[in-house]
Formats: sequence, structure tokens, C-alpha cells
Amino acid sequence: MARLRLGVLVSGRGSNLQALIDAAADPAFPAEVALVLSNKPEAYALERARAAGIATAVVPHKGFPDKPAFEQAMTAELEAAGVRLVCLAGFMRLLSPWFVRHWHDRLINIHPSLLPSFPGLDTHRRALETGVRFHGCTVHYVREAMDDGPILVQAAVPVLPGDDEHALSARVLEQEHRAYPLAVRLIAEGRARVEGNLVVLEGTSAPPAALNPAD
Repeated sequence: MARLRLGVLVSGRGSNLQALIDAAADPAFPAEVALVLSNKPEAYALERARAAGIATAVVPHKGFPDKPAFEQAMTAELEAAGVRLVCLAGFMRLLSPWFVRHWHDRLINIHPSLLPSFPGLDTHRRALETGVRFHGCTVHYVREAMDDGPILVQAAVPVLPGDDEHALSARVLEQEHRAYPLAVRLIAEGRARVEGNLVVLEGTSAPPAALNPAD
């Protein structure tokens, strides 16, 4: 069976990209990273891709007259590489409704909070200020509203006494690196089905769509 071809959009260091690269290094993993695309030529994530022998593309957003032209150029690169699932991994550009609709149910994102809590930026600071006892990350299908869409996988971590943003962020990031490959596996193996705004997991052997540090 052919492996699901992933296109990973990045803007920065690419630690979640690395988690996907590492997972795909196992021949038994049902997906492969076909293309890593960045809007920033200096993104360290591109170096991670090149070190793994993965094709890269740079589509600078400043090189286009408007967002539609930029997103059409990205889509052309992704489709030329045979990408079937687009993974956002620290891609720091808001996507238009056109792009989201074009890749409907073929576009996922990882967000550093337990959505629907704390969409947007500064999630770890806001979690600490709110006094929540648990924080975490969410992998979800992308919809037109920011940080919205059917939830695939969530991973929770405790908020510990004395935590600061750095400590909490590091604990969440460890779980991100587990959650993203799991979400891709569920999709690639055909075990995640979108019904309305929910993801239904199929198959009695499907792994849980929730993780915690004790797993």
C-alpha cells in the first residue's frame, strides 16, 4: 500500500517537522514527508529536511502581489510533489478561506493548547495566568476560523507548582512530538473520519486520540 504523501509548511525551527521525519523513517509508518515548504528561506526547518534527503521549496510571501497569488504558488508546489495531506508545523501565516477550502479535510495543524481553550498566541502564559491544572496540545483539521476545526488528537500535561512559560512550553512540546505523528497515522491508515465538526475513529485497534505523560 502506498504511503500517504505529506507536505509540511514551516516558518521556523521545525521541531514538529523533525518528529514527523523521525516517525516516517520507520518503513512501517504509513506516511512519508514528500515536501517541506517554507515562506522563509532562512527557516532552520529547511535544513532539517535537507539533512533527511527530503525535497524543499521556498515560496516567500513577500514575493507576491497578494495572498491569493502566494497561496496559489504554494498549492502548485504541493500538488506537483503529489502531496495528499498538508501539515502545518509552525507556519506563521494566516491562511485564506480559499486555501482552507481547497485542502478541505486534507489540512491539519498542531496548536499548543487544549482547544477550544486558548486559541491564538501566548497560550502558555495565558494558561498560567488562568490557573488551569492541565494544559497541552491539539492536532485538528483546519477550518476558516483560526485554531478551529475537528479535533484529531489531544495530549495533556499537568501544570506544576512553580511552572513558568519556559518549563510549561517544554513539557507541552514533548507531547506535541508524540501527538502529531499519531494524528498522521490515524489519517493515513483511514481510521479518522470527519462527521460534521467531529472526528470519529474507526477500527477496534485504533490507538486513543488522547495522550498523557503516563502513556
